[in-house]
Amino acid sequence: MLNNLPIRKIIHVDMDAFYASVEQMDNPELKGKPLAVGGSGTRGVVSAASYEARKFGVRSAISGVIARRLCPELLFVRPRFERYKEISKQIRTIFFDYTELVEPLSLDEAYLDVTENKKGNPSASLIAEEIRARIFKEVGLTASAGISINKFIAKVASDYNKPNGQKTVNPEEVLGFLEQLDVRKFHGIGKVTAEKMYQKGIFTGLDLKSKSLEFLEQYFGKSGKYYYYIVRGIHNSEVKPNRIRKSLAAERTFNENLSSEIFMLEKLEHIAEEVSRRLNKSKVAGKTITLKIKYSDFTLQTRSKTLPYFIADKAVILETAKDLLYQEKMNNSVRLLGISLSNLNTEKKTKIVENKSVSVQLKFGF
Repeated sequence: MLNNLPIRKIIHVDMDAFYASVEQMDNPELKGKPLAVGGSGTRGVVSAASYEARKFGVRSAISGVIARRLCPELLFVRPRFERYKEISKQIRTIFFDYTELVEPLSLDEAYLDVTENKKGNPSASLIAEEIRARIFKEVGLTASAGISINKFIAKVASDYNKPNGQKTVNPEEVLGFLEQLDVRKFHGIGKVTAEKMYQKGIFTGLDLKSKSLEFLEQYFGKSGKYYYYIVRGIHNSEVKPNRIRKSLAAERTFNENLSSEIFMLEKLEHIAEEVSRRLNKSKVAGKTITLKIKYSDFTLQTRSKTLPYFIADKAVILETAKDLLYQEKMNNSVRLLGISLSNLNTEKKTKIVENKSVSVQLKFGF
């Protein structure tokens, strides 16, 4: 059963292969060809892939060498983030023509709450169609959209008819929609968790729904409660126009693997300086410093320390990062180092209200 939640009409707009699509738009010679945005060298990583490249298994975050092996005809272009930001700004201007409740997740996706909108249009589905049409006409790119009663379902739905499509999940369809989905499609369930669920006999939303809260918390810890509620269509997070930053980070991937801690300390100094600069620019400070280490075999390790006071100073960040670096001996060379600050002074404690049952009353159609 769905529960006594306020009816919201949420749209999740997700641009189709955004970085790659911008490059193909700006350079017509690249249209229709397998394209990767990122580096093709031994240290290169794919930031984005066109749909033509995805047919070969090329995905973001894989190495350029593997991408080339999967698709020998793959074309590489270097990312142009200033251009992507420029396009993203144009798209958000369109969003604000419909509602002030816009929550960007990144340059290429955002939530919109159109329950009450500037157009006075009662249909969130028609608004989504209009927005996508305007993006195509005014910007030249395609977008996909998901429409439903909360952010979680809208995000899942936006991936349903990609690319250049949309999916509306009406209130009375929510439970059936979630029950038939593979758990891999659930936002917040990654590859590792999905595999763990498979081992427990959880393959679909219906399987997940059959498990008790106690079972899910036993095997999936604190995330168990999240899984228990989302499969029942319960997700109370509102669209927040001004999202509160929860962490700030900087990292560097090196041209050659580092095996000497002396060289690592030199790199950490530059990274700490960048983190401090970003903190001061954003006028925030944090208590928890996390050192991120990616080894040459691509294994990832994080080490954290929480201080009793807020910091933004480079010297303190660097000294803490050094302590974390020396915390234990490294038996492998390092390809990436990163520093992040969390537990920021922007965070507020919020009361979590759990809904035990849902009954939705429609005032007008989706």
